[in-house]
Amino acid sequence: MILAAGLGTRLRPLTNDRPKALVEVGGRTLLEITLTRLKAFGVREVVVNVNHFADMVIDYLKANHNFGIRIEVSREPVLLDTGGGLKRAAWFFLEDPTRQDEPFILHNVDVISTIDLHRMMQFHHKHHALATLAVQNRKTSRYLLFDERDQLCGRKASEQEPQTVRSVQETQALAFAGIHVISPRIFSMLTEEGVFSIIDSYLRLAAGEENILAFRADEFYWRDLGRPESIAAAEKDMQSKAFS
Repeated sequence: MILAAGLGTRLRPLTNDRPKALVEVGGRTLLEITLTRLKAFGVREVVVNVNHFADMVIDYLKANHNFGIRIEVSREPVLLDTGGGLKRAAWFFLEDPTRQDEPFILHNVDVISTIDLHRMMQFHHKHHALATLAVQNRKTSRYLLFDERDQLCGRKASEQEPQTVRSVQETQALAFAGIHVISPRIFSMLTEEGVFSIIDSYLRLAAGEENILAFRADEFYWRDLGRPESIAAAEKDMQSKAFS
């Protein structure tokens, strides 16, 4: 699933007349870049959530023949945040009873990276995780906290006291990369309704000893494309072949 429903307010004025999914980096839209990355890892079925300028995204996908894969669209009448958006699209992951044990990738449309999704999926399988989160040791305004076994145990925002959901001796603060691998059994556990963050759900589930793990992605290129200056920086990265 590609999360593409946001308003893209941080990207203004680039999003004054288009959704952030259709903002271009080096002549390619963020949505195309994300779809191309997923296709390179063997993904052939994708659901994209939409809200802001929804019809533009739908028309864009049609004009590009869905980039040669199956793409469904999950319309959100109001922005549902990451958790609400995922829960609304649950039908997509549960429609085939024979595949309901297969983990799936959840990917923000406004991040680009070279994170190895094959390795991430293998890590998820090996550790029988409910959810696996790509994280890096870098500066951010909001951290996730993990224990010595790389289990999620809390979060910390800038200049705020850490919020921990389990009793642990030591924690490591890591930056989330906006890429998840999730087992579909999570849908039966999402008791939240309406608008909610999937991180809130993860913390609640982690408090109940569910296996929500960090996948360390420090070695890989990653960039958040939430601001116009980030778009310009990403274009330079492409020119220098740091990301392609």
